[in-house]
Amino acid sequence: MAKGNVALGAVFGAIAGVVAGVLTAPKSGKETREDIKVKAEELKTEAAKKKDQAVKKADEVSKDVKNKAADVKSRANDAVQDAKNSFNKK
Repeated sequence: MAKGNVALGAVFGAIAGVVAGVLTAPKSGKETREDIKVKAEELKTEAAKKKDQAVKKADEVSKDVKNKAADVKSRANDAVQDAKNSFNKK
């Protein structure tokens, strides 16, 4: 989770840097608004890519956890069955 917080902090830092840079640049209001619009679109695209990557990774982790849980369940069932068979032989 710490890596996610660092990435989120980096994104917000980048946004703040872009906004500060654009607002302090010696340009007209129209040019500044256009620059903000362009940067916002770039950041939106980047955020969408990051979201897609996060969703894909979450899906992979979910599948992995489900597979491991099924394996543990199978092993537990086998152990219970072995114990029952061992008990019944006595």
